[in-house]
Amino acid sequence: MMKYLSIIRNCKVAQRWSFSHATCALSPSPSFSSKWNCKRLMVRRLGTDIPTEDRNYYITTPIFYVNASPHIGHLYSAVTADYLHRYKLLQGFNSRFATGTDEHGLKIQQAADAAGQDPLSFCTKVSERFKHLFKSCHISYTDYIRTTEERHRCAVEHFWTVLQSKGFIYKGNYEGWYSTQDESFLTPSQVGDAKDSSGKEIKISLESGHKVEWMIEENYMFRLSEFRSRLQEWLEGNPRAVQPERFHHAVLQWLQEDLPDLSVSRQRSRLQWGIPVPGDLDQTIYVWLDALVNYLTVAGYPDTHSQWWRAAHHVVGKDILKFHAIYWPAFLLAADLPLPQTIHVHSHWTVGGKKMSKSLGNVVDPLERSQRFTIDGMRYFLLRQGVPDTDCDYDDDKVVKLLNAELTDSLGGLLNRCTAPSLNPAQVYPHFCSDSFPSQGTEAHKGRAVDEDYHMLDAVRALPAVVEQHYESVHVYKALEAINRCVRQTNGFVQRHTPWKLGSGDGRDQLWLDTILHVSLECLRMYGTLLQPIVPEMADKLLSRLGVKPEEKSWAALDFLVKYQGKDCPFEGRALGPDTGVLFNRLERPNAEKGKPKKAKKATKVKS
Repeated sequence: MMKYLSIIRNCKVAQRWSFSHATCALSPSPSFSSKWNCKRLMVRRLGTDIPTEDRNYYITTPIFYVNASPHIGHLYSAVTADYLHRYKLLQGFNSRFATGTDEHGLKIQQAADAAGQDPLSFCTKVSERFKHLFKSCHISYTDYIRTTEERHRCAVEHFWTVLQSKGFIYKGNYEGWYSTQDESFLTPSQVGDAKDSSGKEIKISLESGHKVEWMIEENYMFRLSEFRSRLQEWLEGNPRAVQPERFHHAVLQWLQEDLPDLSVSRQRSRLQWGIPVPGDLDQTIYVWLDALVNYLTVAGYPDTHSQWWRAAHHVVGKDILKFHAIYWPAFLLAADLPLPQTIHVHSHWTVGGKKMSKSLGNVVDPLERSQRFTIDGMRYFLLRQGVPDTDCDYDDDKVVKLLNAELTDSLGGLLNRCTAPSLNPAQVYPHFCSDSFPSQGTEAHKGRAVDEDYHMLDAVRALPAVVEQHYESVHVYKALEAINRCVRQTNGFVQRHTPWKLGSGDGRDQLWLDTILHVSLECLRMYGTLLQPIVPEMADKLLSRLGVKPEEKSWAALDFLVKYQGKDCPFEGRALGPDTGVLFNRLERPNAEKGKPKKAKKATKVKS
């Protein structure tokens, strides 16, 4: 897809474009509309001409370890992948979305023993909690993979056999540090000294802080050392292979050091809960090699994977970056398989500036919060506040303030105001009057629109391109900032012209009132369409209230205010959809506010 986008970037028309991300507005120009339409036509033409195989998109979350119940970070990973999947579907792509659970390893074996359950029953119970959370939060995955499935075992065995037949797996002695908690082998430089809760000196992983132990085993080894230069070439030749840029640099920095060969099995006597090494029942395949192959399993490996694997993109947390950006590409190179298109990395969620942990009692239950703040409310908050390259702090009060300000008051208030029977008694999409709102540059400004109104139109016209850029780079918070900024401008437009004071028998006033509402509803239609990947239920409610049909909700339908361009508007005169209530109900402040004297609340009123 990037090669087609580069055509747009190099187009002379596109080169004449300039817009400020700070203002979300294009530089004013008399011929703005023609340039805008030219670019949109190019995008549509390119979209239809892109070969079918380049219209495939395959997005994955990491598969989640079932040693504990899901927390808010798991939901953040899932919502991030989900919005990408929904966004690509809106653009007309064939999109596939995989998530699931990682169910093998010593940590699971020990957790099942501690719970007095057999490993598979233990895994099934926890896996169902993840599945329930994702379904409850409208995570629209197309495949839910468990590493205990037969299809996955077959894929892992085949993958192992390929690596071994090519000479990249050999039997040798591993002697070094191992973290059971991280299921990770560590070099001496990755280990430090610490004391446990009893004051005993121990060795820990410098990255995770988890205890490590010295291990001496005869295992199978993968020739990771042979792939250092090829991994460097891949990353240097593909600067967007790992995003954001900070993490791309981090991986290149790791590759400055030698890569020791990697142990890819454990002795069966120590680890029974896993897939046996083909042809050697005394060894169990290393949990990370097992787990990473899940992405291929879903794609149809080893028989029918090529269609989807060429379009693979991963969403991962920064704590598992090394496994995905070094080990996984090396395994794929060894197997002569294409590398992922992009590895999208995100940072962690903290509470009070501290990492979530059971011992601190600060683990945020995502299911409970989605019930309290609504599903779309939690989706919006996580994507609005989540900054991929910086840890984000979760706070209930912050959730309430953000959602009330941006969804209840700003967006919901705008919809309520512009569809209210007092302003729109006919409950239709009103007509646009070009005399009231003439094109900029005509005998100018004999209409009633002012300069700020034209700036707002420029901002909303530019919005799809701005949002698309940030959706693609997974800087969703920037896309939502841009949308929210435009919503505020539209509210300012309505407030500035006080439509509730118009329409008292004066024909010109009525035309201007209809035009104000038409422009405002067009803005709302744009916001609703762009927000579909983020808050699907709320966006559908908004668009349905405007009378937008299902086939008019795609990315290709982002034609803004075509009447201003002298074209026919399919929505003009159409009946609005049913009023199903407020767009987003006001949330109550958390318990910290209880016990304080309550001030009388003013309801949001529609002036008449």
